[in-house]
Amino acid sequence: MVRKNKGFHRRTRRKLKKGRREKFKVTPFIKRFGIGQRVVIDHLPYSLDGMPHPRFKGRSGVIRGIRGNAYIVEIRDGDKIKNIISNPEHLKAA
Repeated sequence: MVRKNKGFHRRTRRKLKKGRREKFKVTPFIKRFGIGQRVVIDHLPYSLDGMPHPRFKGRSGVIRGIRGNAYIVEIRDGDKIKNIISNPEHLKAA
């Protein structure tokens, strides 16, 4: 029997899709944010490095720190506070 795939991008083909005319741009990769700045998690499907889990797409949070090239984003998930590590191309200023 074939085993069901339970990979990271399972059931996200439509969620992580960009439009037909969306082109690769360099500017999202060199964005800089300051600590305390509000951001929204917005995935870039053609960059898999540092992509947060698809369940956090569209969530907004605050930058709490920097880890290498990535940012630590603090979001509220129900009554819990979670820290999401994400590269800058998957974030946009709120």
